[in-house]
Amino acid sequence: MIVAPSTSMRRVESIMGTTVSIDVREPLVEPAVLDAVVEQLRDVDARFSTYREDSEVSRLARGELELEACSLEVRHVMAACDHLAITTGGAFDARRHRPDGRLDPSGFVKGWAVEEAAWVIDAAGGRNYWINAGGDIVARGQAEPGKPWRVGIRHPDRADRVAAVLTVSDRAIATSGSYERGEHITDPRPGAGGRGRRGLRSVTLVGPRLGFTDAYATAVFAMGLDGLGWLASEPATADYAGYAITDDDRVIWTEGMDRYLVREA
Repeated sequence: MIVAPSTSMRRVESIMGTTVSIDVREPLVEPAVLDAVVEQLRDVDARFSTYREDSEVSRLARGELELEACSLEVRHVMAACDHLAITTGGAFDARRHRPDGRLDPSGFVKGWAVEEAAWVIDAAGGRNYWINAGGDIVARGQAEPGKPWRVGIRHPDRADRVAAVLTVSDRAIATSGSYERGEHITDPRPGAGGRGRRGLRSVTLVGPRLGFTDAYATAVFAMGLDGLGWLASEPATADYAGYAITDDDRVIWTEGMDRYLVREA
């Protein structure tokens, strides 16, 4: 359903196994633009879903389809995932992270898909909007003139509370944690023994592009307490900032996060 007040338009859909919400502020776009965004996200889900036996990724994982025969989108995603495996030293590895050894690029795909869909709104003249796909967010422009978007980091024990509030403009935000889906993130690096997180309950990253922000959040969470140090020292992640909640309920963050954290008076 679309609600289109004079200064904003919103849409909520169930796609890619999560809730996707779109909030566009002035200048508004035609409703058909949001139709195109939703259609593009559904197309991505059809190509990349690991729950659909007929998806390209499922066929690729079963060896029924060679990578060279896949669509340009699948080849692009796999190239990005292989690059991320190198950059993170294997902490994010679409080919190794599942216990069953099956190919699964989902940790990059959702963020990448939302970022690609955002370009549809950009091309139609949208300048101030956000797309939120299950907590992975692209925030463009401002929520109101002179006011950036405010994003809450969910409290790990209270779903109705936030642990911190960020203000962002033209940024992507992604969170990895264990409090919604349990211990689903493991460390696929050789010698890690499949262990995950090692001292962290959640990690939130702010970065320039959602696909990489989402994947780096997964990698940092898998690294555990060493992850934020890696993020702050790795040249490839110089434009990313991280905020983590530890097992003993401490909060730690990289220096770059200071520009986004709201300090309430």
